[in-house]
Amino acid sequence: MRSARAELRSAARARRRAEKAEVRRFTRRTRRRRIAVATAGSLALLLAVMIVGAVYSPLLALRRISVEGTSRLSASQLRGAVDGQLGTPLALLDEKRIGAELGAFPLIRSYSTEIVPPDSLLIRVVERQPVAALDSGAGFELVDPAGVAVASSLGRPAGIAALTLPPSQGVDGIAFRAMTRVLLTLPPDLLSRVDTVTARTADDVSFTVTGTGQIVEWGSADDPAAKAQTLTRMPEWLAGQAGSFDVASPGTAIFRAS
Repeated sequence: MRSARAELRSAARARRRAEKAEVRRFTRRTRRRRIAVATAGSLALLLAVMIVGAVYSPLLALRRISVEGTSRLSASQLRGAVDGQLGTPLALLDEKRIGAELGAFPLIRSYSTEIVPPDSLLIRVVERQPVAALDSGAGFELVDPAGVAVASSLGRPAGIAALTLPPSQGVDGIAFRAMTRVLLTLPPDLLSRVDTVTARTADDVSFTVTGTGQIVEWGSADDPAAKAQTLTRMPEWLAGQAGSFDVASPGTAIFRAS
């Protein structure tokens, strides 16, 4: 009996020792997990603080503005228009404000901006290009396909076709859009020879050829390659004969002598 009681006490002590060891092991694992979580959280917070500090730091503030792509526009004027944002952290640059400031320049067709760390902003500009001339009475207005006046001139520059608008239409009318569409689709060698252009609708564009007495009834802006090919293969065209060349329907081209 005494031996059995001793064994029971020994077994109880061993069980308690095992339970205490298991508790210590569990507590140690939990403590390590908490330390790991706390460390990871601290590192993440530190990284976030460093990123925010770097992004909004005066070291990354706008100090230089560069402009590319200008020809008629003054790059210094464009820089001056947006220099109110100098000193602003790059992350806080106001794109809407930049757009409004550059929008004051009608010769800008489009633009893009690029942040160049650590302290620069690059503005790439695409300027409007004249496609035709309109007689203003006191000279000529050079206009782009949208009808925006790009420049003015007392005389019509060489290589720029003159448009004749119907009395009831302006640059927002169908005739202007039709004529500029045709000019944009003409092969370069033919475009360089166009003198004047007329139209009433989108399908009756015609133009005269410089110094030849030739008139080309081009029609719409459709099938420019086929029309140009048909025109340049007509014997009368090749001979430089004055007259009217109707290529509105390339398959049934017609020449009418003047």
